[in-house]
Amino acid sequence: MSARQPLSPRLALQIALVALGSGPALAEVITVGPGGTVERIADAARLARDGDTVLIQPGTYRGDVTVWLQQALEIRGIGPRPVLIADGEVAEGKAIWVLRNGRFRIRNIEFRGARSPVGNASGIRFERGTLDLADCVFEDNQMGLLTGNEADTELRVANSVFGHAPQGGPMLPHLLYAGRIGRFVLEGSRFLEGHRGHLVKSRARVSEVRYNWLADGPGGTASYELEFPEGGDARVVGNLIAQSATTDNPAIVSYGAENGRWPVNRLQMSHNTLINDGTHPAQFVRVWFERLPDDTRVTTRNNLLAGPGSFVEAMPGDHRGNTRLPPDALEAGQAWPTRRLAPVSSADDIGLAPAAEFRFPAGRQALAAPAEWLPGAFQHPPAGEAPAR
Repeated sequence: MSARQPLSPRLALQIALVALGSGPALAEVITVGPGGTVERIADAARLARDGDTVLIQPGTYRGDVTVWLQQALEIRGIGPRPVLIADGEVAEGKAIWVLRNGRFRIRNIEFRGARSPVGNASGIRFERGTLDLADCVFEDNQMGLLTGNEADTELRVANSVFGHAPQGGPMLPHLLYAGRIGRFVLEGSRFLEGHRGHLVKSRARVSEVRYNWLADGPGGTASYELEFPEGGDARVVGNLIAQSATTDNPAIVSYGAENGRWPVNRLQMSHNTLINDGTHPAQFVRVWFERLPDDTRVTTRNNLLAGPGSFVEAMPGDHRGNTRLPPDALEAGQAWPTRRLAPVSSADDIGLAPAAEFRFPAGRQALAAPAEWLPGAFQHPPAGEAPAR
């Protein structure tokens, strides 16, 4: 579907009437695709008003990039996920979609191939407001999803897949990059095959990373799997976080590498499974205390460690129930130990007992509190076929 089709006379009239503030009210639901209200997503962006719903039919939309200026909008792919391929085009030189400033809800869309000479073209550039995004895919973009730096902004991402960072380019390609925003929540999502950049990077005041599969995999060469360069209040619960043998950095999780920007600088980690797939020692978590305020706090509970490397040995704080597996405890490509683990105490004392587990290929399933807690991200073997780490 071409991005260069001229406006139809009917659509041109509708847009003109909206600009004049006269004429019949627009439909509350705008359908994009053959036989719909419009055929191009960019036309829907010009036509939609606050509170409308935009439904995008299945298909491949090439070069159909746009800026969404609405204050409140829901955008959903219907049926099989529609695929948006940049095809050499990016809105404002930034992204396939630019979300300017509003309350957005986005579901079931795939974003591919964003490129710009600057090197930070993204599937979505979210500049300000609130974004609730779920069931989406971001592949082969210089930045998967990139936010602005407004402190009143909130981003929630659920049940989505980010992967296949492009090779080369002038900047580090991060799969998901939350800027200096107020709150960032990531749940039930899968990240794979980074390149030099990080799988997930957050500068948010509050970051909640729960029940995700952050595993670079054999084809990945990411740096950090999870990074909080400016500290903040970071809560990391119930994730599998695995570094590939071809990583670009020996640290898996990094906190405070630049400074402690926010009033509260606290890292809490419970029930994560941390894996070093290489033979060289890793830093499972690197906290840069020398660059952080003196009141920075680090708390860990019931994390499961596989592979060579250091964890709490180089990390002052409150640490309980963390378990290190022997070298042969995990079979290749698996996240579940073949040996029975000893029970551990609940993480309720810090309010971070997991309430869900990651579910393949992306998503999460509710978890009832077991009679005995085990360390790590899974209280029982993960359901479904586990992808290679």
